[in-house]
Amino acid sequence: MRFRVSRPGLLRTLLNRTCKRASYSTGFFQTCLALPEHAGDDEASVPRSSMRIERSLSASAAKLSLLRKLRCTTRCEKEAWQNGARLIAGVDEVGRGCLFGPVTAAAVILNPDDRIRGLRDSKLIEREVRERLAEQILKRCLAWAIASVDAARIDEINIYQASRVAMRDAVLQLQPEPDFLLVDAMRLDHPCQQRALIHGDAISASIAAASILAKVHRDSIMREFDSIYPQYGLASNKGYGTPIHRAALLEHGATPLHRRSFAPVGGLERSGWAEEAQEALGFMVEGEERGCELRAKNPR
Repeated sequence: MRFRVSRPGLLRTLLNRTCKRASYSTGFFQTCLALPEHAGDDEASVPRSSMRIERSLSASAAKLSLLRKLRCTTRCEKEAWQNGARLIAGVDEVGRGCLFGPVTAAAVILNPDDRIRGLRDSKLIEREVRERLAEQILKRCLAWAIASVDAARIDEINIYQASRVAMRDAVLQLQPEPDFLLVDAMRLDHPCQQRALIHGDAISASIAAASILAKVHRDSIMREFDSIYPQYGLASNKGYGTPIHRAALLEHGATPLHRRSFAPVGGLERSGWAEEAQEALGFMVEGEERGCELRAKNPR
């Protein structure tokens, strides 16, 4: 990347202001600039080695940084209680972005008279704390349920619809039945009154509880599958597309439990087809070239 800079000092100031504004508004962009100092207004060609713009946070880490700034409370639950709801279920899913295994959802009706402290988005909690909270949720909530949709079904109906199915199935298992749903970022095919909350697992205690149960359950499934498919590192990556997981896919191929509708997995098969097609095209081109040479040597 090369830049033509007429006033490096001015450019640096503008970029720094832009980065500060982005950091203030989103909470997760941090940019490190290394611009050489130049005196005067002469144009300077800045080499790639001298000008570096580095993002210190990946996309996933950026989201986590934003989520940590949100407060997980019962404000949304209190609003529903004030409007007449009595049994409020929080609903969330985990494993939506994984390359391997099911998408898992949980639904939880918390006891309004028994507050469980420490509830927050499961991604922000260490494993030991998460598992301890899961035990408390199971013991002290009014109702809970877990449901999953496997990789084959995900490939058939797509991950978005599979997530909605898993969450709906979890809600349908609840006893007693809820009269209001708080759902993380989507609406479900369910007659119950509901409210979709962006980043719901970071701001609603009920959704956070569902997030914790779903993640603890799915993580245990991944550890079991790790003993069957140890080469993919499922116990540590939980089925997500980490470099180790992707490298194992290239070396060993996909298992029956990988999601072939996801590009890193299906791309392996498509790349094989592309190579075969390219090889066939090469033979065709070579044959056509030989035909042209023969016609040139033996014109009619």
